[in-house]
Amino acid sequence: MLKFTQKTNEVLEPNATLTLTFDQRNKSRLKTTLDDGRAVGIVLKNGDSLKKNDILLNDDSQVIIQIKAALETVSTVYCNDTLQLARACYHLGNRHVSLQIAPDFIRYQHDHVLDDMVKGLGLEILVEQAPFEPESGAYHTTSPHHHSH
Repeated sequence: MLKFTQKTNEVLEPNATLTLTFDQRNKSRLKTTLDDGRAVGIVLKNGDSLKKNDILLNDDSQVIIQIKAALETVSTVYCNDTLQLARACYHLGNRHVSLQIAPDFIRYQHDHVLDDMVKGLGLEILVEQAPFEPESGAYHTTSPHHHSH
């Protein structure tokens, strides 16, 4: 089993990929398989999490993997009314829901109770399969390559 213990900010060409759900990317210790089927173990610092496009090195730096965000069941609210989206963000955030926020949509892990609440605010929900990359949170520090382009 290949063991990965370090993230890097270096610009390196990956030679493997690892597709993970949001919940998997939030674990600092994980046994899984690369997209090519090789078994891997990830052992990061406690509290460290992975983001889409993060680069991990194995202990001998021979394998360089790029993290991919898996498709998962999410609820997405598409809306051009920023006030309506802000209201939904407020109510979902008040329930400590992880949110992916974009100019014209918000997305969260699918939950029919939350869907009903958002519908009660007058918004429509689309349950779909999509990558989920929520905001890190105000107290979470990120490395320089974790910004929007």
